[in-house]
Amino acid sequence: MKNSKTIATILVISLINLTIISCKNAKKENAQDSIVHSEMNHNKMDKSNNMMDANSQNSGAQKVLADYMSLKDALVATNKDAAAKAGKKLENTLKNFDVSSYTSKQQKELKDIIADAKEHAEHIGRSEMDHQREHFKVLSKDIIDMIAITGTENTLYQQFCPMYDKGSAWLSLNKEIKNPYYGSKMLKCGKVQKEIN
Repeated sequence: MKNSKTIATILVISLINLTIISCKNAKKENAQDSIVHSEMNHNKMDKSNNMMDANSQNSGAQKVLADYMSLKDALVATNKDAAAKAGKKLENTLKNFDVSSYTSKQQKELKDIIADAKEHAEHIGRSEMDHQREHFKVLSKDIIDMIAITGTENTLYQQFCPMYDKGSAWLSLNKEIKNPYYGSKMLKCGKVQKEIN
């Protein structure tokens, strides 16, 4: 009986020690996470600024990409109004996209892609969040196809969520997954499919 009480006491003390150690480690991880997020936000701002400073032939594509990233970030934040505003801005940027510096075959492909992308951006500009995300899925495919033709001055990460609508892709400036299809509900759901340079 005495041995049972001793063993129980040792187990309780061990459990308390493990809990304390776990809490301390969680605090350290949270502190490290906030440092990493701060650095990532700074890097993201640098990348966005570099994107806006582009003076090359594909500066039109860079502007489209910058507007697309604003839209993606609004969807990650589940901010319907910001997403609508970003959708309208992207629609306008797509309307002004100049394809004249591309080959005739590329021009035809780009015109088709842009026409479809404009339609989805327009819908995002006047829809509810669920509908915005549905259109973002097809818009993302259009932007991925456009970048395949225009190229990019930034490293992009094509990311993929297997859960949304039988699997959905999007582009990001960072490797870290921030899911625009679910926002905070499933923020980390997804993986990097490929890096685009």
